[in-house]
Amino acid sequence: MKALPAVVVAAAAFALAGLAALGTAMVKRMPDWLAAPTTQRATPSAPRYFSRDPRAMELADRIAERAVLDAQWTRQAIGAARAVEPIKQLVLPVARTHAKKNWQAYRARFVEPIRIRAGVRFWQEHAAALQHAEAEYGVPAHIIVGILGMETIWGQQTGRIRVLDALVTLAVEFPEAHPRAAERRAYFIAELEQFLLLMHAQGTDPREPRGSYAGDMGLPQFMPSSWARYGVDFDHDGRIDLWTPQDAIGSVASYLRAHGWAAGQPVYCAIDPATAPPASPASLATNGLTPMHSMAALEENGIPLQSDCTRSLASDTPLALVELENRESPSTWIAATGNLRALTRYNPSRYYAMAVTELGKAVQAEKDSH
Repeated sequence: MKALPAVVVAAAAFALAGLAALGTAMVKRMPDWLAAPTTQRATPSAPRYFSRDPRAMELADRIAERAVLDAQWTRQAIGAARAVEPIKQLVLPVARTHAKKNWQAYRARFVEPIRIRAGVRFWQEHAAALQHAEAEYGVPAHIIVGILGMETIWGQQTGRIRVLDALVTLAVEFPEAHPRAAERRAYFIAELEQFLLLMHAQGTDPREPRGSYAGDMGLPQFMPSSWARYGVDFDHDGRIDLWTPQDAIGSVASYLRAHGWAAGQPVYCAIDPATAPPASPASLATNGLTPMHSMAALEENGIPLQSDCTRSLASDTPLALVELENRESPSTWIAATGNLRALTRYNPSRYYAMAVTELGKAVQAEKDSH
C-alpha cells in the first residue's frame, strides 16, 4: 500500500507508541527458529546475511531499546535477514518522461474480462464480509473489491520476497543515489521496527511473511505501520491476518474511512466531453484533487454534470475538476468528490484511484447481471 512518506512515518510513530508496552511481557527464551547460527560467510552462490554487518547489529540494538524488545531476539531476527540487491534499484525514482499519460489505456489494463470474472467470484464468496464492512465503515463493497483487485488480484499475487529481507535491506543499505535517501531510510527503519513488534506480538517467525520488494503485505498490500494502525480482526479469530480475505476487507474499509472517505458520496461525476473542451475547464483545474467548486459554479462555467450523479450529492458538495490525459486524444474530465482524494491516500495516482473505481463498478455490474 502506497502513501506519502511523511504521512506513513507519522503513522508508524503513532503505532509504535501504542505497541511499545508489549515489551514488558515478552518471554526471554529464544524461539527455536532463532537457535540456528546465521553467521555464514557470503560466497557468490550463497546469500549474504546481515548477522555479520555491524550497521545492522547497531540498528538492532537501537530498535530493541526504543521498542522495548529483547535485544538478543532483535539481533537474531535482523541477523536472519538476507540482503536483496535488486530492490535497491527498484526503489530509485524512475526517470521522468514528458510523454502524456493515457487514461483509457491504463483503464483497459485492469478493467478487462478475466479480472472482472475473478472479482465476481471473490465478491460472491465474501459477500457477507463486504456487506458488513460497508455497513460499519461506509465504504461501498465495490470500492473494497476494486482495491483488492488492483493490488493483488484478490490474493493471487501478494508477493514472494521475504518482508524481513526487504525491510532490513532498505533500512541498512538504502541507496545513496536516491535524492531523499536519508528520509526514505528513516521510513524503512520505522517500518522494520513496526514489523518486528507485530511479529513478536503474534509469535510469528519474522522470516515467514512474503510481500513486495518494499515490504507491502497481504491482500491489501499494507506496510507494517498501516497494518498496526488500520488492520482489523474482521473474522474475530483473535488475530489480524492480512492474507485472510475477511481481515483484508475490513482493513481496507478501516483505512479509507480514517483517510476521509465520505459515506454515501460517489467518487466522481462524469462530464460530457462535448461540454468540457480543454480550454474551458483548465482555469478551474488548478486545485489538484482538493474539492473547491460547487455544482452551480461548474454549470456557470459551461460544465454541467450528469444528472444521475448529481442526484446523489448535496447541492453544496465541493468538487474538484480533474483531468485524465488520453495521450493525443482529448482528455477525460471528471468532477471528483473528496472520495477520490481519499483513494489517493492509498496510492497517490489519480489514475490508480479511478481504475479502482471503474474496476469495482465493472465487477458489480457483471455480478448483478446474473
